Amino acid sequence: MQHDFIEDPLDIREAIAEVPSVVAAIAARVDGEPVVMVATSFTVGVSYDPPLATIAVQHSSTTWPDLAAAPVLGISVLAEGHAAQTRQLASRDRAQRLVGVPHVDTGSGAVLLDGAHSWLECSVEAVHRAGDHDIVVLRVLRFARDSANAALVWHRHARRRVSATT
Repeated sequence: MQHDFIEDPLDIREAIAEVPSVVAAIAARVDGEPVVMVATSFTVGVSYDPPLATIAVQHSSTTWPDLAAAPVLGISVLAEGHAAQTRQLASRDRAQRLVGVPHVDTGSGAVLLDGAHSWLECSVEAVHRAGDHDIVVLRVLRFARDSANAALVWHRHARRRVSATT
């Protein structure tokens, strides 16, 4: 094996952007208002017994401190139909993030987006400091999916559809 290894954090970031990841909306009702943030670091299958997932949240996030206090978080794995809404959902203007985006509140306080690939209700199990992010371990309480909707992925700094070949 003969490869030149990269040490520059910006080059590493560019290389990692070539690995596709799902786009997820994390949302809950906080003090009576829906709060949402978008993550491209959502990972399922961390553990199956108990069922655990993770997200990585930047320490600079102004939304995560509000969501972290919610007893139950709604995770919507976005579908291709959400591609045009991802910039809005991730906007700095928190009051506009869910305007015109169909969503539902669950009895637990989670907020889930209509038309998603899958939905999870989760509670925060643990938080681990990791560089400029926190790794948030989520316990999956409930799960549903719509197999008719393909998951939206983030790849090379753009939203893309997944096409499978056999």
